[in-house]
Amino acid sequence: MSDAPPVRTALYEEHLQLEANMVDFHGFELPIWYSNIKEEHLATRATAGLFDVSHMGSFRFRGPQVRDWLQSLATQRVTSIAPSRCAYTHFLDEDGFLIDDMIFAVVSETEILGVPNASMIGVMWDWFTQHLPSDGSVVLENLSDATSIIALQGPHAKTILDQAMGEGQHAARFKWRELTENQLGISGWIQGTGYTGEAGYEIFVPNEEVALLWRTLIGAGAIPVGLGARDTLRLEKGFLLSGVDFCSPPLDEEGHDGFLSRDSWETNVPFGLDLDHDFVGRHRVVSHDETDPRWWGIRYTEKGPLPRPGKEVQSPDGQRIGRLTSGAPAPSLGNIGIGIGYMSGVQEGDEVLIVASPRKSVKAEIVRPPFY
Repeated sequence: MSDAPPVRTALYEEHLQLEANMVDFHGFELPIWYSNIKEEHLATRATAGLFDVSHMGSFRFRGPQVRDWLQSLATQRVTSIAPSRCAYTHFLDEDGFLIDDMIFAVVSETEILGVPNASMIGVMWDWFTQHLPSDGSVVLENLSDATSIIALQGPHAKTILDQAMGEGQHAARFKWRELTENQLGISGWIQGTGYTGEAGYEIFVPNEEVALLWRTLIGAGAIPVGLGARDTLRLEKGFLLSGVDFCSPPLDEEGHDGFLSRDSWETNVPFGLDLDHDFVGRHRVVSHDETDPRWWGIRYTEKGPLPRPGKEVQSPDGQRIGRLTSGAPAPSLGNIGIGIGYMSGVQEGDEVLIVASPRKSVKAEIVRPPFY
């Protein structure tokens, strides 16, 4: 653990003016909530939430063979992603364990932009650097320190973006575009991506320009949302969280027992994995059979103590079959308990027990996310 003070994003003063409750998140000082988690969660589902996600990284890959090179490392078939489109992928180590997941945008045939998770910026930089072609045909650039990222998410996102920046600045779902002439004079790029399951955008701008964009979007009706609601929003959609639902083995061994060291088959994500090409770690992904544990969702079918990370999952006869990695009440579903974790020998609709406390096991059913 580092003793260095947490990094403050370019929007730190904006958060203080909004009286946000700030926390240290992977070395960044960020808002956990402004009003409360439930209100911010429901506002995102009903209107549009605004998130400071500048703790996420920003990498640029360039070169004449950049798409083929990245495809050799990624579980996604990068060469099938057309320019101006985004996609989700995993990166595995040589043993086949998941290091990080990432959204990337194919800007052109010779340029790709990627967004590593906050805690993995340094790890992924080192890993990509180690795998660069020796002939210098691919160049890696770290834009993280100079780039702020804000996410505008929810059914009113496009209306608010049009009001703030002028019409024609939005990006369609999983599309990428450069920010061109707009009424704020802001540069950067925008992607039709996010971490809430709602329609919306992630906007990448220089640090010195982000405060103007942030204030203008709030003035147009966006609701500031902290990390707490970001977590419950992604949980309702069944999205993986790096370091919580999976962890690369060196980091997993520091704070866990190896339970979070997983591959792309085990995470059971129905997108981002293409087995019709070779990539680092592929041998482990194709080695499983259906008896191995996979990532599933659970939804309470009765009231009880809430599901939390680390809670044991049992079969109806009390046999241990897995463990939760994430769990919380679902605000969009009347605060019913939901969770996700790795379990063996289950299928959708099965009944299981969650050992929610030493004295109480709660009935739940197996669900393939999303929950909402």
